Amino acid sequence: MLRVLGRATSSNVQRVMWTLAELGLDCPRLDVGGTFGGNDTPDYLAKNPHGLVPTVEFDDGRVMWESAAIVRWLALHQDPERRLWPAGGQDELSADMWAEWAARNVEAHVTQLFISLVRVRSADRDWSRIHQHGMAIHKGLAAAEPILAERAFLATDHLTIADINFGLLLYRYYEMEIERPDLPNVAAYYQRLTERPTYSEHVMIDFSFARPPE
Repeated sequence: MLRVLGRATSSNVQRVMWTLAELGLDCPRLDVGGTFGGNDTPDYLAKNPHGLVPTVEFDDGRVMWESAAIVRWLALHQDPERRLWPAGGQDELSADMWAEWAARNVEAHVTQLFISLVRVRSADRDWSRIHQHGMAIHKGLAAAEPILAERAFLATDHLTIADINFGLLLYRYYEMEIERPDLPNVAAYYQRLTERPTYSEHVMIDFSFARPPE
């Protein structure tokens, strides 16, 4: 049906691969980007003009990029049961809203914290910037804390696209060396995700590769 172009260590590739695994779709993935290169070639740029990963190639020649868009397409068009994006009712609206919330309010700050804390030598870290992004993340997680006291997942009682967007961020958040506020419901939610084979396989990937030599 399709194949994914992108390295397994990319969080955006992980978002797509986790979704595919949750839907039981066994699709090949080709290492592209990072140390593998290949994302700046004319062939790749003809498929994805931004030169980023992932890019999805369909058997009929179509291509798609932007991981969140790919996740929505998969949830809508590759699962008649609509397990990741309920069809109708408040659950459909909640899944969409919380997925967008996670992308807009938490993801950018986790990404910038990762860049500032992990990808930079300790001597060169901007601790003011790190603190700023940490506070923004904690504000977002605090908003999810009471929600996760009421239900097992972010938008409904089962995993949805909202959890794909939100849960994806938590592995790096919990593995980075930072002080974290006591948010027991978020922590319990993360623990539930780590017990999913799909999450542990596709999201819990060691990121020590990103650390520069000291």
